[in-house]
Amino acid sequence: MPNIKIFSGSSHPDLGQKIADRLGLELGKVVTKKFSNQETCVEIGESVRGEDVYIVQSGCGEINDNLMELLIMINACKIASASRVTAVIPCFPYARQDKKDKSRAPISAKLVANMLSVSGANHIITMDLHASQIQGFFDIPVDNLYAEPAVLKWIKENINEWKNCTIVSPDAGGAKRVTSIADRLNVDFALIHKERKKANEVDRMVLVGDVKDRVAILVDDMADTCGTICHAADKLVSAGATKVYAILTHGIFSGPAITRINNACFEAVVVTNTIPQEDKMKHCSKIQVRIGLGDMEIRNIYFFVFLYLDYFLHCRMIVTTSKL
Repeated sequence: MPNIKIFSGSSHPDLGQKIADRLGLELGKVVTKKFSNQETCVEIGESVRGEDVYIVQSGCGEINDNLMELLIMINACKIASASRVTAVIPCFPYARQDKKDKSRAPISAKLVANMLSVSGANHIITMDLHASQIQGFFDIPVDNLYAEPAVLKWIKENINEWKNCTIVSPDAGGAKRVTSIADRLNVDFALIHKERKKANEVDRMVLVGDVKDRVAILVDDMADTCGTICHAADKLVSAGATKVYAILTHGIFSGPAITRINNACFEAVVVTNTIPQEDKMKHCSKIQVRIGLGDMEIRNIYFFVFLYLDYFLHCRMIVTTSKL
């Protein structure tokens, strides 16, 4: 693949390596470090002049540091005469701050979009944006990839009773997502209306739909402290669900998330590899891992690490188009 360079930031180097391996390329040489005053320093270790550059950096871990690192890497490649710079951001940072929902609230997702554009990015590739309208914050092309094909595949291959299941959204905002999956599986859907007293704390939940004597599959784009999905699981069990699964695109799992999942009634919690999960597994005593054919089986929790071919196929499509 001529004129292609792939660089990985420090947030998720394993994903960057998998993308490079899948494309049959070597990861570009880059050194990131911090000065004593905690300023980020990036050194691109090879020429990018005239190259089509892809920078893989997810919005996880030390989010502010990783975002700054991404911006500096983009700018470093741009002023080094790269012909085109694409930021591959599997989990878009600050995506939940996408609207002014109260007086004097910032629209931080728009600010991040502006920063990426000003730094020199020509193209953004991301996965399951928290709100689709974030694409409109950019004046450059944005490709929002979807986890739905991988979700459907996992459900059919791993849940024997999937034909007698109900796809459930843990909030009203995910209704479109679950109805699409339910239509593809030809099953029913339900949603849970939640009321919050403050951020990351759910006050009350109301189930709209029927899950009695059915398998309930909670589908959401992300889980942070997991208060919502754990409360939702309890609500589904009390409503008569025989089993409860959770399928999430971005498994942030901060704060008490792992403890809550351990204590919850899930048969499985399924996440993608947009965020590294190795550290979460180490801190969960119930996890027993068997690696084989790209999945990790766990006795009480099931973290299924999807290797999204969408990223790779999209990169191949761009290369083919550029050759024409």
